[in-house]
Amino acid sequence: MTTELSPDALTELLERARQDYRDLAGRGLSLDLTRGKPAPEQLDLSEELLSLPGGRYTSADGTDVRNYGGLQGLPELREIFAEALQVPAGQLLAAGNSSLELMHDCLVHALLSVLPGAESRWVEQERIAFLCPVPGYDRHFALCERFGIDMIPVPMTTDGPDMDVVERLVAEDPAIKGIWCVPKYSNPDGVCYSDATVARLASMSTAAPDFRIFWDNAYAVHHLTDEPVEVADLLAACAGAGNPDRVFVFGSTSKITAAGAGVAFFGSSPANVQWLLGNSAKRSIGPDKVNQLRHVLFLRDTDGLRAHMERQRALLQPKFEAVARILDAGLGGTGLATWTSPKGGYFVTLEVPEGCAKEVVRRAAEAGIVLTPAGATHPYGDDPRDTVIRIAPSYPRLEELEQAIEGLTVCVRLVGYEQQAR
Repeated sequence: MTTELSPDALTELLERARQDYRDLAGRGLSLDLTRGKPAPEQLDLSEELLSLPGGRYTSADGTDVRNYGGLQGLPELREIFAEALQVPAGQLLAAGNSSLELMHDCLVHALLSVLPGAESRWVEQERIAFLCPVPGYDRHFALCERFGIDMIPVPMTTDGPDMDVVERLVAEDPAIKGIWCVPKYSNPDGVCYSDATVARLASMSTAAPDFRIFWDNAYAVHHLTDEPVEVADLLAACAGAGNPDRVFVFGSTSKITAAGAGVAFFGSSPANVQWLLGNSAKRSIGPDKVNQLRHVLFLRDTDGLRAHMERQRALLQPKFEAVARILDAGLGGTGLATWTSPKGGYFVTLEVPEGCAKEVVRRAAEAGIVLTPAGATHPYGDDPRDTVIRIAPSYPRLEELEQAIEGLTVCVRLVGYEQQAR
């Protein structure tokens, strides 16, 4: 990544970077790029939800949404999201606010009850491990840590996880019970899984008969270009390969409507759906169907969902374009960084020279720009090469975002040139 410089050229660039950093620190900034939250303007797009369902309290089939029951969620809402999540509506559950809760519950239930195809409860087995494509999503890793599940990093490629590594590991180790996947516009590098990757995940041989793919399709409809990426249907591929119970599909409306009042979804084989419903019935008499009805009335149908996401895109796309423009202006040609150009999702991944990410994040914080901790994209918070920085452009106003990214480029130049001068 690094470009060879003469001693005089390096001295000049380092001195300029130090002056730029002094100027940056003197501006008294207070900017936060830590998490991929929707901006207030994005939330305003769903303001109508606050006045719904109005005086209505029955679903399409006459169910009184004010009452108990309906553990599977409203059928009409499941119909709206079936296409986007690639799950037949009859095999899709609409639940509470958080898909993270559903992932948590699936892990808990797998530990404490017998999964379809399992020989025993996971808690009764000596060791449980999950494959973790890296860079990846810190909240997935936090769940594994919470339950003492070993995490095995797997490199990401431009087509998804390195399937040669995945196939070898799952074939030889029965303790490996699952893999985390964000298949479309993945967090944080925007990778979309290729058809070949999906086919190999569906058909690979696993030593564990109860192996599960946690398919977190968080950005299924979160496009940033005129050419939405389509990822192959893993649930159908697993059924076709004779492994119908292999995949758990997750999704939510968190970054579609109101992040604090959304609806989460779980889709899988009929056997897995019944397994989760049976366990969920012990902890809930039904989800918030009033909120689900709000979403039905607001989104209306799949066309309404698409139209709403175009309005979201109109707000997000200029921010991602600004990040790309400023990174290119500040770091292009320096050899100090590479970055992703995602076609959707919520993040940009910046890679700096080995051993520099933590120091860049520290220098940025001292100048008033708070970034996601370096290492958050890896299990146990440990990026062994210390190169990956996750940028979350969505929440700040465009002017603030531009200031933050310009400041970040200053920090990368400073730390990068300091390392070269040692």
